[in-house]
Amino acid sequence: MAYVNHYKPSPAPTIIPSERYGPEPYDINLAYPLHEETLQNVRTKLVPFIPSVHAESYWEQAGGNVENFRYYPFIFSTLPEFLTWLERNVRRDPYSVLFAVIDKTRPDPEHPEWGGTFAGIVGMYHTSPNNLATEIAYVLVFPKFRGEHVAKDMVGLLLRYQLQLPSASPPGIGFRRVVWCAHPRNAPSIRLAERMGFKSEGLLNWLWILPDALSAEGRPGRVGDTHSGKAGRDSVILSLCWDIWETGGKEHVENILA
Repeated sequence: MAYVNHYKPSPAPTIIPSERYGPEPYDINLAYPLHEETLQNVRTKLVPFIPSVHAESYWEQAGGNVENFRYYPFIFSTLPEFLTWLERNVRRDPYSVLFAVIDKTRPDPEHPEWGGTFAGIVGMYHTSPNNLATEIAYVLVFPKFRGEHVAKDMVGLLLRYQLQLPSASPPGIGFRRVVWCAHPRNAPSIRLAERMGFKSEGLLNWLWILPDALSAEGRPGRVGDTHSGKAGRDSVILSLCWDIWETGGKEHVENILA
């Protein structure tokens, strides 16, 4: 039986500097409707992260500080590097979106048009539209907003958007499964997920190969493979699914958002 293998790796998409901030006006390129009423409560709202509006503030408050990303599987060393990733991996993927989190309880006199102060970011990634499954990821509350309402609100609002049926009020996009992954030593992340109703499903071993800047939070990798010696890490996986949502999960989240 004869066969051939003509595989050739496709070159990575090239993002030139003029494309880092996306088109004007900014096209979030999302396959689902963005229900603004679902993505806010009296204290907090989620709005699309627009690089020309939010990127400089994001980098100033958090992006350049390695400590903010010690439990992440990747890190960006410069703002242009982050913007390139955002354009290539988020905006050009119609099933991913990054939100800016606005704390409505703190007016920002420099940006009154925001309706509050830029307090963090959160995103929807690794979406499987055919299986109605997605993940809440790239979760970051800026340091001066930690320990308040921002973290629980932004997760609750995004859960409501993801798990509510389109026919519900306020409407959602009707997914069946939302995943949360965390570094096994990131206790605050795991506690937040559990507080919001996520249930632990176990440990995903060797899920990520880490960049050198984050190797201290990983385990020594195998010598001889294509990433010889590079550290790797595991992830705790939790989920919140439609059946839990419809049997008390929704009310639990709504009570937190009230």
